[in-house]
Amino acid sequence: MAHLGTKVVGESPSLKREPLKFSAGKVAAQRRRQHAVTIGKERREAILRTKRLCRDGVVGDNEDQVDAGMILDEEGAALDAQTNETVGELKSALRIQGKDALRKKLEVLRTLRCLLSKSTVPPVETAVQAGVVPLLVECLSFGSPDEQRFGFDKAQHGLKFMFRRISLCSKEELLEAAWCLTNIAAGEAEQTKALLPALPLLVAHLGDRSSVPIAEQCAWALGNVAGEGEELRNILIAQGALPALARMMLSDNGSMARTAAWALSNLIKGPHPWAATELIKINGALDAIIRHMKKADDELATEVAWVVVYLTALSNSATSLLVNSDLVQLLVGRLAASECLQLLIPVLRSIGNLVACDSHVADEVLAAGYGTTVLNASDNVMGALVKCLSSDHRVLKKEAAWVLSNIAAGSLAHKQLIYFSDALPLLLHLLSTAPFDIRKEVAYALGNVCVVQSEGSHQPNLILDHLVSLVDRGCLPGFISLVRSPDLEAARLGLQFLEMVMRGLPNGRGPKLVEREDGIDAMERFQFHENEHLRSMANELVDKYFGEDHGHLDED
Repeated sequence: MAHLGTKVVGESPSLKREPLKFSAGKVAAQRRRQHAVTIGKERREAILRTKRLCRDGVVGDNEDQVDAGMILDEEGAALDAQTNETVGELKSALRIQGKDALRKKLEVLRTLRCLLSKSTVPPVETAVQAGVVPLLVECLSFGSPDEQRFGFDKAQHGLKFMFRRISLCSKEELLEAAWCLTNIAAGEAEQTKALLPALPLLVAHLGDRSSVPIAEQCAWALGNVAGEGEELRNILIAQGALPALARMMLSDNGSMARTAAWALSNLIKGPHPWAATELIKINGALDAIIRHMKKADDELATEVAWVVVYLTALSNSATSLLVNSDLVQLLVGRLAASECLQLLIPVLRSIGNLVACDSHVADEVLAAGYGTTVLNASDNVMGALVKCLSSDHRVLKKEAAWVLSNIAAGSLAHKQLIYFSDALPLLLHLLSTAPFDIRKEVAYALGNVCVVQSEGSHQPNLILDHLVSLVDRGCLPGFISLVRSPDLEAARLGLQFLEMVMRGLPNGRGPKLVEREDGIDAMERFQFHENEHLRSMANELVDKYFGEDHGHLDED
């Protein structure tokens, strides 16, 4: 459904747009999936982290009192020595027997947890090299047969796990061990991979028989592991983490549901759509998403909205179910009413994914908000997007421009909706004043407002009144600046727009305007450019509209 190309923020350079050609819906879907793969980096821009260090714990008990007596030496060598000593003490504590064994083990675990959570730079590598992971796995284990109160087997995805309730292992010990593993998983890639032996136990402790704090802490650890990459995500999925985390997201406990949703958003982020498709099939998952988006506070709604981002980016079946629910109206409502930046980012991403699907889905999204009894322009998508474009937040402007570029890549009615809205003057202003990444998104929106799909032609048909109006309102210098950009995608977009102007403006105005704005000089920078496609495109435009001599001045 795209013309200059349905734009997906963060798309891979390998997914190149064909110049001045209609991009099929299949390509748009590929770009939504690629967007989902690269979105982890974008989340940092939204003050969110793919991996999170747990400093304060998931429960507010007597941790502050416990930590108050802990003195940390932040000097690197001393901190490493303290860490090595503590790991050694944990080895010894696991070997001792008797009534003081559990107390000693818990004391050492708390010391280790403080080292890994309270230090400015946690000594994760030192702890891993000292052999802490197998010790923490032992602390998480369900005990020997004579320690078990009961047991049962459960098969999931072809793997068998043993879930047992034990009497001798305290909840405090399990919580401290899971907390330590959480912060190790928040480290570098190799440190996270060191947790592989712990993954089945972390998944097992998500079960209904675990206390809420322990289950939530284990979910946090698994979220960090899933955030590391596709390989570890696949391992977690094979070990049954997806349905276990989905069940936790159903909870009415806001903290548990929030942690589970965050972990799920890391687990289903792709690049393959299987996990996203399976998640939406889990009994109660869709209802939980709707319920949380309707009633939850901003923090929980933010994490659930990120789940929606990946569902709509990766899974057509999930998107279909979500569109046929109340989700679209809820997303628009959140977008219109919320002032929370962290929430608005994934809401905008979700809406942008939806309008990039097809015209029918885009119509559903654009109609949301108009059925309310109180007519308020900001209660519909366009009004909310105008609010975001007017925001002082750079990220909101960029995301809103991306959503508008996807709307503009739709039907003629969608293009006219933007053209006659309050968004257009804001887009024109941003094209000349905003930072480069925002100008690039804006250029996609404005360019697609001026073209419609043409049957059997390599070139799109121009919407002449739109094109003339935008040029008369001063957009041409902004596109020429993109031609001069070192960003090849932006340069190609600028060249496409110049071709439209020179081809479409009546009475030969186009070439004259381009020449007046130094557009010839901008195009001639590609005369000997290493990119063959851009070189050919720019030279052909110069030769066609200004004569062959313009392309060879330097040879004379």
